[in-house]
Amino acid sequence: MGLSGGLTAVRGALGFLSRLPVGRDERAWEAFRRAPWTLPVAGYLLGAVVAVPVAAGVAAPVPGVTVALAYLLAVVALTGINHFDGVADLGDAAVVHGDAERRREVMGDTVLGVGGTLALAAVVAGLALAGTGLAALPVAAAVGLVVAAEVAAKAAMATLVALGSAAHDGFGAAVADETPPRGVVTPLVLAVPAVALTLPSLAAVAALASALAVALALLWWARERLGGVTGDVVGGANELARVVALHAGLVAHRADLATPAALGESVGLGEVVAWTPW
Repeated sequence: MGLSGGLTAVRGALGFLSRLPVGRDERAWEAFRRAPWTLPVAGYLLGAVVAVPVAAGVAAPVPGVTVALAYLLAVVALTGINHFDGVADLGDAAVVHGDAERRREVMGDTVLGVGGTLALAAVVAGLALAGTGLAALPVAAAVGLVVAAEVAAKAAMATLVALGSAAHDGFGAAVADETPPRGVVTPLVLAVPAVALTLPSLAAVAALASALAVALALLWWARERLGGVTGDVVGGANELARVVALHAGLVAHRADLATPAALGESVGLGEVVAWTPW
């Protein structure tokens, strides 16, 4: 794929993943569905955009809950609700009784059940709570983690596309059946530079690793319960992986900056440096 074809594929990825006015046409879609490497590439741009209100809120500063609301609204405004719909469908399929065909049938209807409601509530609450945690970080660390989580979420989608097989005709068949398992290598390689965007880098490593764990867990579940990957599984992975990546990054960030102290207390890294005789 040449430069022009690559740019067209990235445009197709942005058109699928966001509400950015990049144009949505058949040529871009065809280029995108054969190029899962465009998913993490798009993740860098989308992560940078949603990080803007977070950076502004942390630098201002404004209350943490306001930063959390701004982050949540930015994610929804930029990416729309398409993938949230996948979360709802996954939630309904997870609690329904029956075989794979019955679960796929539930995922395809327009009725929102209890499972879907709980899944949506958990994801929205997870994003908001993560936003509160981001507000407590330095600006550079908050921005880096937002971008890393977005890239990690897209890497999770690419993992499902490359390693999964379609459960039926539809989006899953349109992308999963076009990508061999070796197609997972390039997206993962492209996601690695996100580690350099976050200090401490352990936070980004945790974000990427946890997002891939989500993808592998969903891949196993989809094979066992749905007979393969569907569009809802891929879209739901984006939302679930983002939330898990954010919280894993926040936990890793806190762990990296704290060291054990006497009497079971902890001190920050800055305090350790200040009190260390050089």
